[in-house]
Amino acid sequence: MTGRTGSGKRPGRVAVIGVGILGASVGWNLVRHGADVVLVDAGRPGEGVTNWSFSWVNAGNKTARKSYFDLNVAGMAAYRELARTIGSDSWWYPSGHLRWADDPAAEAKLLETAGLLAGWDYRVEVSTGAEVRRRLEPALTVPGEVPVVFYPDEAWVHGRHLVGRLVGQAVASGAEHRSGTAVRDIGTGADGSIRTVALSDGSRLDVDAVVNAAGPSASRIAGLVGRHLPMRREPGAVTRLDCARVPVHRAMHAPHVEIRPDGDTSVVLHSRDVDALIDTGENRRNSDGCSTNRRGASFPRSAIPASQRHGWPNGPSRPTDSPRWERCRPCRATTRPLRTAASRSVR
Repeated sequence: MTGRTGSGKRPGRVAVIGVGILGASVGWNLVRHGADVVLVDAGRPGEGVTNWSFSWVNAGNKTARKSYFDLNVAGMAAYRELARTIGSDSWWYPSGHLRWADDPAAEAKLLETAGLLAGWDYRVEVSTGAEVRRRLEPALTVPGEVPVVFYPDEAWVHGRHLVGRLVGQAVASGAEHRSGTAVRDIGTGADGSIRTVALSDGSRLDVDAVVNAAGPSASRIAGLVGRHLPMRREPGAVTRLDCARVPVHRAMHAPHVEIRPDGDTSVVLHSRDVDALIDTGENRRNSDGCSTNRRGASFPRSAIPASQRHGWPNGPSRPTDSPRWERCRPCRATTRPLRTAASRSVR
């Protein structure tokens, strides 16, 4: 957050730029703490990076450092707290997560990680494929003797629905929402403090502070106040597929593909194998996007051949939405700590 508020002083009027999961949660929390908030988004709430995230709430995949693992455990607890506070329907799905491997080295690593997590008091269950099919996911074709790790406390989030809930509650509590208008300029005073935000519709907001939650545009927004925010472009393909009945009940990492439900009539797929094939050359985006789409759609058949019984007559159907691999994920291009105005409730 950048503005003219002193240490410990509560900001007056705050412009939150970008209304994805970060911007919506920060704006919602600021309203709760008495700030006058304006939510500004060039598009519609939750339809940028938030809409194309796998949205998996976990700490089981965060074991590089114990401190990072602990941070993510705290994030999981914060999601549960948020669900109790705003209501969990339509966005919060604490159904656990499954993972298994298809080669001995990957399987050994999976079981090693499960043991490490159990030693850190993280709930882990190791079953066979046959047990998982019987108890949890009858549509899977994982071999009966293969070990499958189940993390019962993990969850997935419907990002658009969560953002909609947070924005709705913020507006009901007095926030202003400007959708479909981009930030063109940020005016500062002689002391460098934030004074105004100029929008593409010609309007100008008088503000005391700005929260930069603009996702891929965050570097440009930072530049408007003379700040350099290094970013790294990391393209990734996420695809939604229609199905008459969703064949899986929870998020899972099958070999070569990540799968989760996305409501009652579609599933979300992500594959790092497909991500590795993406060429971001501008002159090949249209043709390569289509071929990447088809490749990603083919992976679920190896994990869920029963998809033929669930509305995918020859494997998965045509994607509901083409994969947004052209929308690169924003990542800091530095390992130095970055101070943000992230809310406590949503990491």
